[in-house]
Amino acid sequence: MEPGKISVVIVSFFRAEQLRDTLAALRLRVETEAGPAAGLQVVVVDNGSRDATAKLVEEFPEVRFNKLPRNFGLTRALNIGVRAADGEYVLLLHDDVKIDAAGVVALAEFLESRPDVAAVCPLLNSPQVRALPTPGDPDPALRTLAAGAEVTADCVTGAAIMVRLAFLKSMGHVDERYGNYGSDIEICAQVKSSGKKIVVLDAVRAQHGVAASPMPKKFLAGDRAAGTAAFLGKHYGFGAGLAYRLKTALGGLVTFRFAVVGMEKIDGSR
Repeated sequence: MEPGKISVVIVSFFRAEQLRDTLAALRLRVETEAGPAAGLQVVVVDNGSRDATAKLVEEFPEVRFNKLPRNFGLTRALNIGVRAADGEYVLLLHDDVKIDAAGVVALAEFLESRPDVAAVCPLLNSPQVRALPTPGDPDPALRTLAAGAEVTADCVTGAAIMVRLAFLKSMGHVDERYGNYGSDIEICAQVKSSGKKIVVLDAVRAQHGVAASPMPKKFLAGDRAAGTAAFLGKHYGFGAGLAYRLKTALGGLVTFRFAVVGMEKIDGSR
């Protein structure tokens, strides 16, 4: 793998300790017959954190940090990070996923050798694959893959997914109608429509943390409902999106989950 061909984009929000562990894992270099492989370009988008994340700038001087003034949601922050990426292959990585440089390079080498594959993921220790949402099943459950179960998937979690930078650019980057929820399913839907594959590579492993999100559950629920409605409306028509909104809003009123009724994205927009 030639120098400068791989970028890692991480969006982080109030997870300084997890981010430190993730960056430390990426620092592990790959030893080859020709000596240490070139370092990865790592881009961190700090999505408005007010914790110790800012102190990591000095601890990891090789990392490009981009601090946002507030939380704009995962999708917009991802796009900011991708625009700063120089590599031909881009690993979109959550701030609580640990993978070493050898694993990242192996993903890129696999993608480089397989023109029929548009996205590749390491095998995670957490639920990772599912079906794409449909009007009949708007929230398919994620399931965990067993070791040795290398698969081609319709949809994967965005915790760790590598794609070609050219593919993201061909999408016009990720649709920013999504807030925190929806960027991963949109990427997967675009892969499917392109006729390419998504592969979970058993030969590469990554550890996904189990810490709860620092964002309040009610805000996450509203953002998830908004993202699902946006996906259904985009891929199945306005009527499908509207039907989901009406059904979900009614359910939210009955259960007093007013954040779901409002369907606000994390940044407060609709």
